[in-house]
Amino acid sequence: MFLVMGITGKVGGATAEHLLARGKEVRALVRNREKTSSWASQGVELVDGDWNDSAAIERALKDVEGAFVMLPAVWAPSPDFKEAKGVIANYVEALTRAAPPRVVALSSMGADRTSGLGMITALSLMEQGFRNLTSPIAFVRAGGLL
Repeated sequence: MFLVMGITGKVGGATAEHLLARGKEVRALVRNREKTSSWASQGVELVDGDWNDSAAIERALKDVEGAFVMLPAVWAPSPDFKEAKGVIANYVEALTRAAPPRVVALSSMGADRTSGLGMITALSLMEQGFRNLTSPIAFVRAGGLL
């Protein structure tokens, strides 16, 4: 079983499709079951909750082989990136408690830097926040997504 965050988006959806095509079981954390009914019909296990609830994320992580995580898009972040910091804190809490065997986190080129990043700052903060987790983590630093 693999947890895929952001399953209703392009990247999360493509990740889920890839796993399902290879016979893997997929679980998704969802806010709206109606919006994800097509995933349920493909056998995806749906867990109610969202990025702002560390307990829900932890429930979704229960007994997974791995997790694909990402930050939600915030097109006009606050100057201190409080929206991203909140989600990152929830991820860190849930990933610390559940400690899945592996984690893949969607990031971006340049997120390994710590200044002068603009909107990529949120991803840099995520990478920094995940540094002390015990689970092995791979950051996918994409250069562009279509």
